[in-house]
Formats: sequence, structure tokens, C-alpha cells
Amino acid sequence: MSLPETIAKQTDARPPVAIGHVRLYVSNVPEASDFFVKIGLRLITQSEQLAVLELRGGTHLVLRTSSDAIAPGINAPFDLIVDDVVATRDTFKKWGLTVSEIETGRIHSSFNLTGPDGYLLTVTSSHTGGREV
Repeated sequence: MSLPETIAKQTDARPPVAIGHVRLYVSNVPEASDFFVKIGLRLITQSEQLAVLELRGGTHLVLRTSSDAIAPGINAPFDLIVDDVVATRDTFKKWGLTVSEIETGRIHSSFNLTGPDGYLLTVTSSHTGGREV
């Protein structure tokens, strides 16, 4: 057993390593930040050029202003996981957000959510099997 595994087993059941930060370049940081807060991320800090938002598990989404134009329809460089993909899609649709139909795969069910600058955000069903993450 490695040291991190030993430490993790002594303190809690979660894996000892997580993704710290993911970045997304957007044309308007405050508007993008508002969008991500609306769908459930926690705002940590925001300015005109930078925002930091927190996801479950402590991962931070860092929004920065892009110097290049962003073409709509580009897949975001990450996906989002939710406990109830059907209820989440229904809620987003009721809010007037643009969502695709749910696709069912071998492991996950997912849909696309159109986000800031036309990014396509894949929203995926959780597969933790009740484990703490």
C-alpha cells in the first residue's frame, strides 16, 4: 500500500487525488460565470477577466477571457456529472436552456447543454455506485 492510500484510508473513503483546476476561455467572464452558477457551481471569485467556480469534490473551473473568437458548437474540454441526469435535463429545459435529447450508452446516459459562447457541455449520469467522491 502506498503512502497516499494509507493516508486516505485513515481519513476517509475518497480517493486521495482529484483534478484541481480546469480552464475554459470565454468571451465574457461575468456572463459565463453567471451561467455556471445558475447550473449549480459555487462562485469563489470573479472579475472582468477571471472567475473561479467550484464543483463537487473541490475541482475549480477557471474562466478566463479569450483573445480569440470562439466558434459555437465546440465541445467543452470537460464534462459534468450529475446524480440524476433526467431531472437535471428537465430542469435545464424548464429554465429555457438549450439541451439535446438524452443518449444512453453502455456506462453513462448523457445530454448536451449549450453553454456560454455556444460551447457544448456534456452532462453525464454519475457512476460512483454510492462511493464517496
